[in-house]
Amino acid sequence: MADSTTSSPAPRATSNRSTTPVSSTFVNYISSQWADRPDEVPAPREQSAYAADRRARISALHPGKRLIIPAGAAKVRSNDCDYPYRAHSAFAHLTGWGSDSVAGSVLVLEPTDDGHTATLYFREAAGRDTNEFYADSDVGEFWTGPRPSLAHVAADLGLATAALPAFSTIIDSVDAATLIVRDADRDVTDQVDGRRLLAADSEALETDGDTELTRDLSELRLVKDAFEIAEMRAAVAATKLGFDDVIRDLPQGVAHNRGERLVEGTFNRRARAEGNTVGYDTIAASGAHACILHWTRNDGAVVPGDLILIDAGIELESYYTADVTRTLPVNGTFSEVQRRVYEAVLEAADAAFAIVKPGLTFREIHAEAMKVIAKKTAEWGLLPVSAEESLEPDHQYHRRYMVHGTSHHLGIDVHDCAAARRELYLDGVLEVGMVFTIEPGLYFQPDDLSVPGEYRGIGVRIEDNILVTESGAENLSVGIPRTADDVEAWVRGDQH
Repeated sequence: MADSTTSSPAPRATSNRSTTPVSSTFVNYISSQWADRPDEVPAPREQSAYAADRRARISALHPGKRLIIPAGAAKVRSNDCDYPYRAHSAFAHLTGWGSDSVAGSVLVLEPTDDGHTATLYFREAAGRDTNEFYADSDVGEFWTGPRPSLAHVAADLGLATAALPAFSTIIDSVDAATLIVRDADRDVTDQVDGRRLLAADSEALETDGDTELTRDLSELRLVKDAFEIAEMRAAVAATKLGFDDVIRDLPQGVAHNRGERLVEGTFNRRARAEGNTVGYDTIAASGAHACILHWTRNDGAVVPGDLILIDAGIELESYYTADVTRTLPVNGTFSEVQRRVYEAVLEAADAAFAIVKPGLTFREIHAEAMKVIAKKTAEWGLLPVSAEESLEPDHQYHRRYMVHGTSHHLGIDVHDCAAARRELYLDGVLEVGMVFTIEPGLYFQPDDLSVPGEYRGIGVRIEDNILVTESGAENLSVGIPRTADDVEAWVRGDQH
């Protein structure tokens, strides 16, 4: 057995099997005969002005505080393979960098007499006179592709930039007036905490300010600006293409014993073609799997006569994502009971949408949908009491068949603004520019003895993406068929 006191940390998987030559002849040769690479400075991207406004707003909320918002490091999936990189949402929101973000970057807002100055620290491209570009499999350009220069990113984002090693001076000057988004990058957070403890000469660590920063950054996204609303429209339009692909390829799914996987793959292919990726793991839940709210194994068969519930959304390069659910009859026709359940869910969705307007409270949307769910399940004889009695807070029998909420905010995260205060979220008042889902459902588990056998194994959800407008609301996803007749025509290919 090896002596644990003298052992060294295990190397990155590539370091103990590298065959890269190290002779001076090789180093000199690989560093020579490269064409000049022009560094064209781009015009600022459209989002840069909006990101600057967001930084100004968070600056106003934390005067005199240094704000550190890391993008986050790449995360290992298995040995030397990383998960696809996605920067932290707060970082993306404040920089506008989106899918172009370089892993390990950090945005710092340094306090001044009249606000903050913002600097983006990141690992810039390495010169051909270094060995990084060919020998470092983590960040070398031979391995991962070219990285932008400081000047390029500064012009692209309208932000001052600095090389990542210079961030060490920020760490060295951390004090009680420094706040950080704690969950963005564990290593950076640990460095900040260590300096705080040294500065305070105490074992106690005060993180309430960090929590407030994370909360404020989340609440900053409750009302979308014009750029964000345009991105939401584009994400929904791309998502419609994905659903159309699924409909077209549905016969292939039926023919395969794990047809749900084919449905998932078809949609995900469109997501990669039109955007960055999917906004969340696609749910392709056929038959009784539709009763499992977060079914993502997607390893079941797609059987004619069953329904398939597809909950999917495309995330754009800006990270804004749609979140749409449609429930389809696999053979193109709802059975009588399937249609009964589907139209009840649609009625609940339409009732909730009908009341949306500025000044309404967010929780009222859910309450309106629940009135319909209670009414329908009572009409079908599924409740031990009347609909009115079931709606009383100490009863809620109808919630057995829909345990989730009706709405959540949507944007750069599929469940956006999650760290916002309850009084601004669930108890918040709707404002023009808010975007959220309306997604009632009914789920009758296959072993639920409280319902007749004809209902068991049926799961239906209809989810749309809603924008609050001056006059009420707009259903951004209304162009994706949603009535029972339109869905049947869609699946059968009868739509023109």
